[in-house]
Amino acid sequence: MSAVEAWLAAHEAEALETLKQFCRIPSVSTDPAYQTGIRQAAAFVAGELSNAGFPAVEIIPTPGHPCVLAEWCEAPGAPTILVYGHYDVQPPDPVEKWLSPPFEPTLRNDRLYARGVSDDKGPLLIPILVAAAYRAVTGGLPLNVKVLIEGEEESGSPNFDAAVAGLKDRLVCDLVVSADGAMWRADLPSVTVASRGLVALEVTVDGAMKDLHSGRHGGSAPNPIRALTRILSSLHDAEGEVRVAGFASAALPPDPLIEAAIRGVNYDSAGYFAEIGAPQPSPLPDGVSLLTRQWLRPTLEFNGISGGYAGAGTKTVIPATASAKITCRLVPGQVPDDVVAAIRRHLEAELPTGFRLTVTQKGPGTPAFALDPALPELKVAEDILAQVLGARPLRVAMGATIPIGEVFARNLGVGTIFFSFSTSDEDYHAPNEHFRLSSFRTGQIAWARLFDHLARRV
Repeated sequence: MSAVEAWLAAHEAEALETLKQFCRIPSVSTDPAYQTGIRQAAAFVAGELSNAGFPAVEIIPTPGHPCVLAEWCEAPGAPTILVYGHYDVQPPDPVEKWLSPPFEPTLRNDRLYARGVSDDKGPLLIPILVAAAYRAVTGGLPLNVKVLIEGEEESGSPNFDAAVAGLKDRLVCDLVVSADGAMWRADLPSVTVASRGLVALEVTVDGAMKDLHSGRHGGSAPNPIRALTRILSSLHDAEGEVRVAGFASAALPPDPLIEAAIRGVNYDSAGYFAEIGAPQPSPLPDGVSLLTRQWLRPTLEFNGISGGYAGAGTKTVIPATASAKITCRLVPGQVPDDVVAAIRRHLEAELPTGFRLTVTQKGPGTPAFALDPALPELKVAEDILAQVLGARPLRVAMGATIPIGEVFARNLGVGTIFFSFSTSDEDYHAPNEHFRLSSFRTGQIAWARLFDHLARRV
């Protein structure tokens, strides 16, 4: 154990209390009711970076929530890394499903339960703690470190691209290391080398100019719910495959290394359906096809549908409008605007007469990301994970979307390594989110070694 690692172990209790303080801040980015929590979280992160020893710390305004930028570049000739994370969290709803209050961190079975503790407050705090340990033990960092923390990741990072573009002269670096992201499984070390992109849209069907009495007008007036469900059902075939012309025509072939990883992990498809509490389909797909769908195939999913009366009891009404929210996960080659255009053309062709259709794209979307598999720093990270976790990590893709890889590649011309110690079973985005304290400890050791190993690559 190095002196830095020993210092971290000796200050474990203090680190846990700091994490609890961070998690008590309700920094929900998508809900304006939590504006105070957002400001408090940005200030908290800035304060912790200053306490750790970063000589330059600044809160950077954006049209939305602020970013926090810190710089500690006092190692001439050493590499420069940019550490990324986010201080915002998902809404806690449904609150009644939590076993303990979402913003009152609670320890159970060596796990800390709180909204945001796994995504991303626990993993984000780790490199800050490691910087503090280096300052305490050696008086400084062995390499140059910049830190950029955003406050809108959980609401789609609408201002992050512009922020990075505006700061790119200050963000010049050799590598980005993300504290956000997650390992695929708690029992299998992994490093994420690809993630799917994302585009969101809303589909609205209008009929009459106002809601109508279903007795007086039933059978003659246009019902937007009927039309909406009809056109939505046309987007997939009976097996759930997207049947939109042009939807995936630009998709590139998957990375053979990731396909090989999928074949080698013996994924338990029956266990997957049991884990999510869903009935097993028949026939049961094998693990290879299931993981291929989750990691390497584009999707079109319905996330919400509304129209008419949804309260208690009955209201005999034909609604004037009905709408659905849709998101698509994208693979390399797909362009968000082109995907939305293909869906719009399909829905317009399927719309029954007597209705009006509006398709609204929500934001510019995010292309898919893939890391250069030959990036030397990737092997460094894999070697460290093998040391601290006891097994060589598997290179995996992420079915979810983390826009930063593509944003940093385009604006800064560097690769992004995901070095997070949360795992996908920790219920982030759901009630009872938690973070293993064993991962909190291991992550500090791994980040300390990462700083040390990267500093040697001069």
